[in-house]
Amino acid sequence: MEAKNLADLYDLPLMDWAAVEARLEQPITMAPDTGGPNRHSAWLATINDDGSPHVNGIGAMWIDGAWWFQTSEHSRKGRNVARDPRCSISVGVHEFDLVIDGTAEKVTDPATVAKVAKRFADDGWPCRLDDSGTALTADFSAPSAGPPPWQVYKITARRATALGTVMPGGATQWTF
Repeated sequence: MEAKNLADLYDLPLMDWAAVEARLEQPITMAPDTGGPNRHSAWLATINDDGSPHVNGIGAMWIDGAWWFQTSEHSRKGRNVARDPRCSISVGVHEFDLVIDGTAEKVTDPATVAKVAKRFADDGWPCRLDDSGTALTADFSAPSAGPPPWQVYKITARRATALGTVMPGGATQWTF
């Protein structure tokens, strides 16, 4: 991994990726009025077929060193990552704002999908494996996810950029 200090101009320190990742491993609430200032939203940017960006708020979790999300294969973001897996995901937490650029891959391994389902359920969204064992279902999801089943996607990071929002601050970009 290579780290580049984007805040040299202001004499701010290089941020530590291990500290960023440790924070991501803690719960990041996305329910209204449960985080600061009202919540922490994750945003997924994909590429439309005409090359324009598509950005949508999503439920996402940091699991085992990667971002995971779910959506219908028929949603715009599902169609976009099937055609072009390049994407970015961003989240703001108290300590920093973070953008990760990478590629999304649909995951269908039943054991992995079950692990992701359990993490989402433990975090408050009562999802479960569908009958195939390779996707998720639940009584509800975000309207933008489309109808079930919802496929599980893993984002493999290529680059991450963080802006520190608490002292001592900083801005760092990591290339993986």
